[in-house]
Amino acid sequence: MNTLRNYISEYIEYCEYRKRLDSKTLKAYKIDLKQFEIFCTDLSDCFAKNVVDDFITNLHKQYKPKTVKRKIASLKAFFHHMEYKELLNENPFTKLDIRFREAKLLPKTIPFHSIQTFLSTLYAQKELAESEYQLRCCIRDIAVIELLFATGMRISELCSLKPSDMDFESNNILIYGKGAKERIIQLGNQEVI
Repeated sequence: MNTLRNYISEYIEYCEYRKRLDSKTLKAYKIDLKQFEIFCTDLSDCFAKNVVDDFITNLHKQYKPKTVKRKIASLKAFFHHMEYKELLNENPFTKLDIRFREAKLLPKTIPFHSIQTFLSTLYAQKELAESEYQLRCCIRDIAVIELLFATGMRISELCSLKPSDMDFESNNILIYGKGAKERIIQLGNQEVI
């Protein structure tokens, strides 16, 4: 007799041996699908749109958006497989609106005292440099860090800077950002210049 547990076991086996999925992905699939199995009481109801919709609503009540997204992806992949094997007449996800907004997290800022400690350590290393090479390396490191903190540019933008992008007469830097967007940053701090 086919039960949801059997279908899930077959699907996990398919993912492991045919799709060659990573062990962590398989573990996540097992957990997510087991949770769906527990939620469903009757096999005939498990493939109904309203049951899947209720399950997703229940997920939103229990978990953070990122986790819900993963659990939905696991279930969606399982139903797609069931449809592929012709065990489902209609995939319940075809008529479900599962899009939702995820909260955007702002990047964490570095505390001011940490920046001060970091910069003072770099300047101390510059004073203690024993060779010309060490001195040049220290000056380079200081310039990189000062420029990052003073301008707020991305590391990738800093790495792609060319000498022709810097104008030391007007103290401007031309930066090529994401999406090939250009912007000019004015340097006001003499140490950075």
